[in-house]
Amino acid sequence: MKVAILAGGAGTRLAEETDVRPKPMVEIGGRPILWHVMSIYARAGFREFLVASGYKGERIREYFRVAPSREDSRAADWEVEIVDTGLETMTGGRILRLRPALGEGTFLLTYGDGLADLDVRELVRFHRGHGKLATVTAVRPPSRFGALSLDGSRVREFSEKPQAGEGWINGGFFAFEPGVFDYLSGDASILEREPLERLARDGQLMAFRHAGFWQPMDTLREKRILEELWQSGRAPWAGGA
Repeated sequence: MKVAILAGGAGTRLAEETDVRPKPMVEIGGRPILWHVMSIYARAGFREFLVASGYKGERIREYFRVAPSREDSRAADWEVEIVDTGLETMTGGRILRLRPALGEGTFLLTYGDGLADLDVRELVRFHRGHGKLATVTAVRPPSRFGALSLDGSRVREFSEKPQAGEGWINGGFFAFEPGVFDYLSGDASILEREPLERLARDGQLMAFRHAGFWQPMDTLREKRILEELWQSGRAPWAGGA
């Protein structure tokens, strides 16, 4: 089963880093976050990757020409194809451009800038079990601030940066059947808007709940959170590796 990774955006909210490299090449622990994302899948046995590049895509291509196998012997058996999907192409359009390489089987999809301690095999089992076209991993967003539980003016409980107690959001780890391509329409198609909205209306979108660790890297602050976890040896997404 192939893993498609959306890695073409400019990452403007992380401009301190992305002026010189695409966001998926921003490093955590000396390796691109894209490498960390791929490692999540590789540990679960999924090692065939299609990377949808765009902004500064040549930097991704250069890295995978030599670096992964040199830095980590486990990456030597990864099959990585970098596909230029255009500078201005939206997320749905990038997936559509990958269609010839993805073929007609079930495929996995994620973004090149978010990490989780996700059991990918459980996600796949869940997807195969319900028989619908699409599965999105639902996560609880990490809070930006410490949470206060108040009793009048007294602080009953203080929780530093908890996960939100209510609500689920798109965690960015998907499983799709090829029928999803019918919901995409050209480079301007934005996966998170009409395609997923229509799939939901048609009863074809299911949610795999992941209550564990999940952290995107949209800002310099979030990069520092991931870096601190890695340097401390407590990176939940690393699977003990």
